[in-house]
Amino acid sequence: MTSVIIMAAGAGTRMKSTTPKVLHKISGKEMLYYSINEAAKLSNDIEVVVYHQKDRVIQAMRKYFSDIRFITQEHSKFPGTGGAVKCCSPKHNKVFILNGDMPLVSADELRKFENIDADIVMSVIHLDDPDGYGRVVIQNNEVIKIIEQKDATEEEKQIKFVNAGVYLINKEILEKFLPLLDNNNASKEYYLTDIIDLAKKAGKTIKAIEVKEENFKGVNTKYDLANAERIHQNRIKQKLMRNGVIMHLPETIFIENDVKLIGECEIESGCVLKGNSIIDHSLIKANSIIEDAKITNSEIGPMARIRPDSEIIDSKIGNFVEIKKSALNNVKAGHLSYLGDSEIDSGTNIGAGTITCNYDGKNKYKTIIGKNVFIGSDSQLVAPLTIEDDTMIAAGSTITKNVKKGELAISRTPQKTIKNFFYKFFKKEG
Repeated sequence: MTSVIIMAAGAGTRMKSTTPKVLHKISGKEMLYYSINEAAKLSNDIEVVVYHQKDRVIQAMRKYFSDIRFITQEHSKFPGTGGAVKCCSPKHNKVFILNGDMPLVSADELRKFENIDADIVMSVIHLDDPDGYGRVVIQNNEVIKIIEQKDATEEEKQIKFVNAGVYLINKEILEKFLPLLDNNNASKEYYLTDIIDLAKKAGKTIKAIEVKEENFKGVNTKYDLANAERIHQNRIKQKLMRNGVIMHLPETIFIENDVKLIGECEIESGCVLKGNSIIDHSLIKANSIIEDAKITNSEIGPMARIRPDSEIIDSKIGNFVEIKKSALNNVKAGHLSYLGDSEIDSGTNIGAGTITCNYDGKNKYKTIIGKNVFIGSDSQLVAPLTIEDDTMIAAGSTITKNVKKGELAISRTPQKTIKNFFYKFFKKEG
């Protein structure tokens, strides 16, 4: 078993945001979530080093994880990556050091480090353009030293192998060499990478593992964030399609990390599936949005919006229909309706333009509609309201009172006609 240290203390100034870098989201989850989630597949001892807006970072991660330790970096005394690790107390003899801004790294990739026999295993990437990265000097398959770009000579800057920032280190090396780090460098920071030089001089074995840039991609700017999300989205959709989901123009579809699709679902172009939505044997037509809802054996859209806490079973929901916090079972709502805080039972048809008036400016109320109900077009159902089975609501009605079984409810002003008004108004002959 290994311990894991995840560094999440930085301000992330290049993100140009008031949000801590590690809390920017990819596919609906904070970047730091992914680092911790993969680490949890490898270890029961995880420490996350925080500093910048630490309370905000801790609070965000506590929503998902209860068994990790948060360590505050003594930034005024020990800035830098080496200073971050100085604060930690790993329990196991092998220690992974990860970054909180690497949302694409996986536990399977990290397990490859454990197959290499060395005191230190570090990740390297071969880049044609290594500008901005620390360079790694490798001879005879062993790492000689790491040079931060700020401290590199022009000759050293030509090296193509760069530090990917992930390490597997024997605990005793950290205990021995962390106290020896100094900040005699251009940034006046304590570099974790200086341990490589110290360990090398002490005769320790240091080996590099070449990794794919895509998997160990760090996020430093919002452009990086967008690229990382694109890669992550491709992974989500590829997995779903391999499991039998049909997608039309998948590059136009957005699916968050926790969405579940069951069976041979079909997702048309431009759809957005968010939160903890479950789509079960259903068709989601073009440009529809599903948020934290459950859809079973149903057809949604095109251009429909199903909002949180909705459950739709055996139903057809058409274009420009919005549903919020409602349960529909075997219902048809073809177009242009809003159904909020409602329960609608089987065999019921919702006419175009129907809305449940669920909010009075202070409180929200429920509309309950029974079986085999026909709601005429352009009806307003003013909650709280119960419409019983086998009833009809006439088109254009505003319903404010409960409707009993078998009844027709109609609420309209009498129609008036004025003979020849058109000709009088426009002063034309009739």
